[in-house]
Amino acid sequence: MQSSVSSADKIRNRAAWISAIASVVIFTMKVVAYRLTGSTAVLSDALESIVNVIAAIVALFVIRIAAQPADEDHPYGHGKAEYFSSAFEGGMIFFAAIMIIAEAAKALIYHEPTQKLEVGLLIVGGAALVNLALGLYLKRVGTTHQSDALKASGAHVLSDVLTTAGVMVGLGLVLLTGIQWLDPVIAMLVGLQLAYAGFKIVRESLGGLMDQQDVESLELLAGALEKNRVPGVINIHHLRVIRSGRFHHVDAHMVVPEYWDVSQVHAMTGEFEAAVVKDYEFDGELAFHLDPCKKSYCDSCEVPQCPIRLQPFRHRQDFSVKSLTDDPGPTNQGTHDRSGPKKTN
Repeated sequence: MQSSVSSADKIRNRAAWISAIASVVIFTMKVVAYRLTGSTAVLSDALESIVNVIAAIVALFVIRIAAQPADEDHPYGHGKAEYFSSAFEGGMIFFAAIMIIAEAAKALIYHEPTQKLEVGLLIVGGAALVNLALGLYLKRVGTTHQSDALKASGAHVLSDVLTTAGVMVGLGLVLLTGIQWLDPVIAMLVGLQLAYAGFKIVRESLGGLMDQQDVESLELLAGALEKNRVPGVINIHHLRVIRSGRFHHVDAHMVVPEYWDVSQVHAMTGEFEAAVVKDYEFDGELAFHLDPCKKSYCDSCEVPQCPIRLQPFRHRQDFSVKSLTDDPGPTNQGTHDRSGPKKTN
């Protein structure tokens, strides 16, 4: 059974709280810098920080929901809630980009002046350093503890650092040259960059919601399957993964010796599943549809002293993403074995 709050859940929740508090501090610093300078570029940076604050607050609730264990209404858990958080953040970023571009166009038309740029540069620079530390922290926690919401927030915060760096370059150019129109032009470039970043986050989040194939996690799974492969696991194909945040449900067809009885197949499959789940970096479960070999895999079957072998063993086909996910066509009618273990942190 899974405990109501695991140590990994506590770490993810703590990271969400740190993100929320730091985002408020950074936003306040940028608002102060804007009030002092009147810079449209600084305003664009502050508008992006509003997104960080809202996204951090949303992530607080989403991570709590995603940490809840599976129940009768949600048999695969609540992990997909994190994809909603990422999609919401991406949409907010895109909306902020439109607002920034509009403000930049307005500043270009009305030529609004800037002032106290030296002070503004210092404040914005300090905010960038805090953001850099926060972004690296969120990315590390999100990657280590499989949180798409934290990874999305970390990626956005780090992109915010680049945005702030661009704003600082723009302010520096205005300070050195006195060319005021450079300020709204920099802001407009920031808006365009943010629009692309927001679109990318939304697209990736929708991929998670629709169980789009994730090559990176499939490669990790292929490695775990290959590492723990034993004689009797003749072939695995037609593998599919349902991702619910950090919990992955894996369905696949596994070819086993046709002369083995149910007890022998069940014991081998259970041990194999347990070993694979233990070595897989995500929480999850495996469910195999068991197909009899039908004497069609003799040259790649390592089962010793097989009484029905028609050909000698020649080579074993290593598991790869392509071989695991391929559908070889109509499969033999077998049985579903869903007694395998679940792993949760």
